[in-house]
Amino acid sequence: MEIAILIGLILLNGVFAMAEIALVTAKRSRLQRLAEDGKSGAQTAINLGTNPTRFLSTIQIGITAIGLLNGIYGESALAGPMAQWLIELGMHAKTASIASTAIVVLGITYLSIVLGELVPKRLGQYYPEAIAQVIAKPISFLASVSKPFVWLLSLSTEGFLALMGKRGGDGQQLTEEDIEAVIAEGSESGVLEKQEHDMV
Repeated sequence: MEIAILIGLILLNGVFAMAEIALVTAKRSRLQRLAEDGKSGAQTAINLGTNPTRFLSTIQIGITAIGLLNGIYGESALAGPMAQWLIELGMHAKTASIASTAIVVLGITYLSIVLGELVPKRLGQYYPEAIAQVIAKPISFLASVSKPFVWLLSLSTEGFLALMGKRGGDGQQLTEEDIEAVIAEGSESGVLEKQEHDMV
C-alpha cells in the first residue's frame, strides 16, 4: 500500500511536469484552431498562456508539495521495514538505519526523475497541444484555488525579473524564425504551393 501511494505521488508529479512543458511549448496558432473547432480546453490553454507566471507558479507549488510528501512519507513508511530487513540479514542496527534511509532516498529519487520528470516532459514535448488542451482546465482550477499563494509567487517573480531588467509580458512573441517554420511546414504538407511559399 505504501509503495502504491508513493508511485501515485510520483505519477502526479509527472502530470505537473508534463503540463508545464506542454503549456509552454504548445503553439498558439494550433491551439487557436482547436479552439475554433470547439475544444474549450484549447481556449483555456490560450488564456493561461497570456499569464505564464500564474500557471508556472501553480505547477511549481504542486511539484514542490509532492516532492516534500514523497520524501517525508517514503522515509517514514519504507525506511523502517528496510532497516529491519537489513538487521535480519546480520547488519548492525545503526548501519542498517543509515543504509535503509540511503536506499529509500535513492530509490525515490530515481523513480521521481524517470517517471516524475523525464518521461512526462518528453511526452509533453511530443504532444504539446493535445496535452495542453486536456490539462489546461485542471491547472486553471488549481490556480484559482491557490490564487493568494500564486499571487505572492507571481508578484515576487515579476519583482525579481524587474530588478534584472526584464519585463513580464504575454509570453513568447512571434519571431521571423517561427514564421519561416510555419511556412516550411505548410509547404511540406502541401497547404502552400511553391509559388505561394516564395511569395511569403
